Amino acid sequence: MQHRSEVRDGMRIDWSVPITMDDGLVLRADVYHPVVDGKYPVILSYGPYAKGLAFQDGYPNQWQRMTAQHPDVVAGSTNKYQNWEVVDPEKWVPDGYVCVRVDSRGCGCSPGYIDHFSPRETKDFYNCIEWAGIQPWSNGKVGLNGISYYAINQWQVASLQPPHLAAMCIWEGAADWYRDMTHHGGILCSFWRNWYDMQVKTVQHGLGERGPRSRVTGELVCGSEMLSEEELARNRCDLGSEISSHPLDDDYHKARSPLWSKVTVPFLSAGNWGGQGLHLRGNVEGFVRAASKHKWLELHGLEHWTHFYTDYGRLLQKRFFDYFLKGIDNGWHNEPRVRLQVRRIDGFIERMENEWPIARTRRTKLYLNPVDRSLSAGPVADMQSIEFDALGDGVTFLSPPLEQETEITGPSAVKLLVSSSTSDADIFVVLRVFSPEDEEVVFQGAIDAHTPIAQGWLRASHRKLDPQLSTPYRPYHTHDEEQPLRPGEVVELDVEIWPTSIVVPAGYRIGLTVGGKDYEYPGASGGRLSNFKNELRGCGPFLHDDPRDRSPELFGGNSTLHSGPNRAAYLLLPIIPLQPIGF
Repeated sequence: MQHRSEVRDGMRIDWSVPITMDDGLVLRADVYHPVVDGKYPVILSYGPYAKGLAFQDGYPNQWQRMTAQHPDVVAGSTNKYQNWEVVDPEKWVPDGYVCVRVDSRGCGCSPGYIDHFSPRETKDFYNCIEWAGIQPWSNGKVGLNGISYYAINQWQVASLQPPHLAAMCIWEGAADWYRDMTHHGGILCSFWRNWYDMQVKTVQHGLGERGPRSRVTGELVCGSEMLSEEELARNRCDLGSEISSHPLDDDYHKARSPLWSKVTVPFLSAGNWGGQGLHLRGNVEGFVRAASKHKWLELHGLEHWTHFYTDYGRLLQKRFFDYFLKGIDNGWHNEPRVRLQVRRIDGFIERMENEWPIARTRRTKLYLNPVDRSLSAGPVADMQSIEFDALGDGVTFLSPPLEQETEITGPSAVKLLVSSSTSDADIFVVLRVFSPEDEEVVFQGAIDAHTPIAQGWLRASHRKLDPQLSTPYRPYHTHDEEQPLRPGEVVELDVEIWPTSIVVPAGYRIGLTVGGKDYEYPGASGGRLSNFKNELRGCGPFLHDDPRDRSPELFGGNSTLHSGPNRAAYLLLPIIPLQPIGF
């Protein structure tokens, strides 16, 4: 593959620039410069989705929906250089930035062995940052920016503390390879196996003529080399099998997760309220736990791919990078540490906060009543129980109609007392809201059009808590050993519910479903998107349906919920006391 340069559309573009790694492998990057020579700050991304594949070609469903609903995305750009989940250089280069897109090892134009988020890949990322920091067109300050994969790997490489890394924007990513991504509450998520088939193998280096061509250059997106199917398979890890062969949070997962004490670079972390299953928890955990003294959190809604490209998101990112990469005194140092798009039934209202979780939160318990399936202000008078199919939809508990408009913003948790007819049980909890007409209120999530308010998961044998990291509102499980149940034995489970925000109108009800399977929206299907295998039924592609992980023999049978005056099951909600609360 030949490196060549040209000037077009107001930019100087270097195509397929070679970057040599410490083991001698050469990765390829496209570099977009201002036409005028100088030293500029760098916005860099490193990932597997092929730098030459246009957003419009690789992800047509998402592109069409986003541009139809948000015309500011396409305004002011030819959109020739739009690429999935990274910045549009036509909206950054004119403002004095160099944009670098690197194809990760084994993907697109870069040869090598694919091993996602591995120490080898993280070291490659480090090397690319250091390469960019010393180029003649660089001012020595490198910023990282991108969505999802291009956000997740920022946490890992920041743990290595590259000297030229000056700031990063982690937009709808994740952080903990075990808890955020592969095993929710210890339950295997099948997303990554399917994602590998649909979004990585389709752009693996070596596809040659079988792969797509760039609509800009006409060149092969996956390089000119033509490898056989057997050769392609030898050049990539068996991701799904590797994940499933590590059911506990062992060294495999830890090597693919950040060290929070080492993350000291300034950052802006942006999560999505509807990103349950991937694009929320890690953004919040990173803000709370990273050692950086200069860190900000932004939380929003709508589709996963939207606000990164809208004027709202792009201008926020640019203010952040202008301050840390250019040294522009634009007031960012006075920016409140937390920016929330507080979710309402009919939209969002922006509000600034100084911390997360919000200090004025009133943590409120709603107790589960197994007899009448209610959520109430006090525990039941006598020990009671209710049984459900351990692989079924479960039981829904409802509050009385709210007397006042009530805001729920922050992390939630559920305390459950559970017994099983077998030696294990998977618990799925769903925080829900119902209208006065008993219709469920759902939202456009990061992926799915019918996303509930919040979700949580826990495998009963993984109930062991980390006493140092756990709080009543955010239990933290060690996932380092299995503690099987004895059939009929009642055990206490603390289930983490990922953060949420919703202002519930007066007259509406809060619901909590405790079941044994993934949530399914009872209404219309959300259809399908081109890059996912499954129909969107409420959880997007983040399902827990691998039969090898959830055998009917072990996870079938019946589960029973218990509650009483001395051992009570309850939902712990983060109520923001803007006005009196009534249940």
